[in-house]
Amino acid sequence: MRIALVGAGAFGEKHLDALKLIPGVTITSVISRRLDQAQAVAEKYGAVHAGTELDEALARPDVDAVILCTPTQMHAAQAIACMNAGKHVQVEIPLADSWADAQAVLAKQQETGLVCMVGHTRRFNPSHQWLHRRIASGELSLQQMDVQTYFFRRKNMNAKGEARSWTDHLLWHHAAHTVDLFAYQSGRIVQANVVQGPIHPELGIAMDMSIQLKAETGAICTLSLSFNNDGPLGTFFRYICDNGTYIARYDDLVTGREEKIDVSQVDVSMNGIELQDREFIAAIREGREPNASVAKVLSCYEVLHKLEQQLNG
Repeated sequence: MRIALVGAGAFGEKHLDALKLIPGVTITSVISRRLDQAQAVAEKYGAVHAGTELDEALARPDVDAVILCTPTQMHAAQAIACMNAGKHVQVEIPLADSWADAQAVLAKQQETGLVCMVGHTRRFNPSHQWLHRRIASGELSLQQMDVQTYFFRRKNMNAKGEARSWTDHLLWHHAAHTVDLFAYQSGRIVQANVVQGPIHPELGIAMDMSIQLKAETGAICTLSLSFNNDGPLGTFFRYICDNGTYIARYDDLVTGREEKIDVSQVDVSMNGIELQDREFIAAIREGREPNASVAKVLSCYEVLHKLEQQLNG
């Protein structure tokens, strides 16, 4: 399996580190906005090609699939371009920043029959997998999910503290993780509400947001998001179930009393990004639909669209 990585920033390198661990995978091309960055990353990971344009990778016969870690605003068009070129594609979350674009990506996937997967990593984290299996079996019944997604990002910086060329978004990017995960764990979302705080004068986005969700099962979710939080950073999920409370911190899981739960045997790795990439590669090799396919996550983007309509209304 020969992969092109497009977008060699902080998250792109996480994928490259993960791909190194998957047997039979070769990184053949690295594309980034700056050629010097693409060349440095290509050299580090043994790719034979580095460039600055997606079309360079799509034209190569030694590229079977593409992983897109580019700015949000480019995701939908680039995913469609990959499939038009006959390449399987995994596009990092979010799939798109509009409902129309999300639908267009699904239409192209259905037209081509290629694997198109979205980077909804929470479906793959061992912590959430452990809970998903118990909810699916009926051992646990989710009553409420309480989620905090907190960053300190008052300037336009990425996870490495480097200046970004694009603006991140709490609704279309960070809320997408939880909206999809809540539906994955509890069923179709039937009610959604949102409020947001002041708009940042330079970035032009809300720096704080609160979202409420209700699933068809009756379970509810409260999601608080902030770029203003000067404290513990990241996303923390509290699952309040009928017979237990659990807190998931990315790949780790504890009870509501902070008792550690061993999730090391849930899957072949404790790294959610690696497990996500393994699913992408396996789906291509096996000719099947992956978990987090564009079709499976599409309803998340319809919910985000309705929330955006509330904010614009």
